[in-house]
Amino acid sequence: MHIRAVAMILLATAFALPGCKFVKTADQAKNAAANAFDPDKAVADLWDSKVVPYLETRGAPLKEVLTLAATDVDGAGQKYGYKAKQGNAPWTFIAKVDGVVVAEETKSRAAYVDVDVDGDAKADVRVSIGPAIRGTALRDSLDFIDFNSFKNQIEWAEFGKSFNTRVNDTVLSKLPREGLTGKKVQALGAYPLPTSGQLPQLVPATITIGG
Repeated sequence: MHIRAVAMILLATAFALPGCKFVKTADQAKNAAANAFDPDKAVADLWDSKVVPYLETRGAPLKEVLTLAATDVDGAGQKYGYKAKQGNAPWTFIAKVDGVVVAEETKSRAAYVDVDVDGDAKADVRVSIGPAIRGTALRDSLDFIDFNSFKNQIEWAEFGKSFNTRVNDTVLSKLPREGLTGKKVQALGAYPLPTSGQLPQLVPATITIGG
């Protein structure tokens, strides 16, 4: 009887253990889902309270930024931009654009307008109008965002893309898409240091076309 009782206890334990593990795994999955990183929410929580006010305060007219950067890139970056201390990231500049569209590309998903800001009828900056936006200039212009605050490179990349998603959904998707050349543009955004001879590629946080 003793051996039989022990066997029954062991058998009951064998069935009980998998059941316990199943409950524990389900709880862990639930907790993981609740604590999962949501880049879109993270950006939304910062947008109105920190991102736009920061850009408005730090940004200067594009011509002013370009003029200083032409002779002193680091000086312009320190005054109007930001770059991470880690690695070899280039400066990302913050600028205000106030000018006229002199060329447009609205057929591709990576649509843009070229804008003249000094009245010479030549483009001084290329402004992205989406829906596809290249790069992570908005994220990279913010001095209160730190890569080390993120779990890994994947979260960091998703966070950067969510800035583009946010501006496209809330601003760019509402812009006109036809007959933009000749219309007035006002925008506030960021662009990475361009290659010599190339137009700055500005990603706007706010923009109006045609008033």
